[in-house]
Amino acid sequence: MNLRDIKKDIEYVIGAFIDDCSLFSSVNSKADDEALGELLDEAVDLYNDLKDKVNMKPEGKKSAHFAAIRQELLEKTDELYAKLSGMVKKAGETE
Repeated sequence: MNLRDIKKDIEYVIGAFIDDCSLFSSVNSKADDEALGELLDEAVDLYNDLKDKVNMKPEGKKSAHFAAIRQELLEKTDELYAKLSGMVKKAGETE
């Protein structure tokens, strides 16, 4: 794993999440736009935080540093998707 690959992974995963949020908002008129905006802010904050971590000089092996960042990316994005899923369910119940 190298620096270029981890940066691409961060951009792809967070970008896909933002696309999913946008799709949900445009398709569902019952979407809570304020809560969705907060969720998007969390995604952008995660993106910035991970990019900062990637650009820091790692202590020890680079591969271990990047693997930890990739693991954090997956865990945090999973949490964001769980929140989005809750919003989708809530919007579906109000219809």
